[in-house]
Amino acid sequence: MDPITDMLNRIRNAQAVKHQTVEIPYSNLKQKIGEILVKEGFLEKIEKRRKKGKKLIKISLKYNTNKEPAITGLKRVSKPSQRIYKKAKEIRRVRGGYGLAIISTPQGGLMTDKEARKKKIGGEVICEIW
Repeated sequence: MDPITDMLNRIRNAQAVKHQTVEIPYSNLKQKIGEILVKEGFLEKIEKRRKKGKKLIKISLKYNTNKEPAITGLKRVSKPSQRIYKKAKEIRRVRGGYGLAIISTPQGGLMTDKEARKKKIGGEVICEIW
C-alpha cells in the first residue's frame, strides 16, 4: 500500500473516533507533510519517536472548540499508479482557499499550493487537505 495514503487514512480514522494522538511508521516525506500540516494549523504537533527499535511519528490531532476535527477532508491526488503534475499556473486553490494542497517540487522540497503559486513553481500534487 502507498505510505502517504496510509498516513492520511490513519489520521482520518483516528479523528473519526476522537483519538488525541495517532502513531505512524516514520519516513522523511511523512515527517515533512506533518510539519506542513502543523504550520498550517491542521494538526497540534508531531514528534519523532522510537518504540521497540522502530522509528515512529506521533501525531497530536487538533480539534475545534466543539470537538470537531480541524481536518474535515483528506484526498490523495497523485497516486503511485497515476502521478499528477501541475505547472504553477495550473495549481488551483483548494475549497476556495480554505484548504491546501501539498506540492512536491523539482527542487526536492515540499510546499503548500500558496507557496508554489507565489514562487511560480510547479510539481507533483501529493494531497489536498481541507
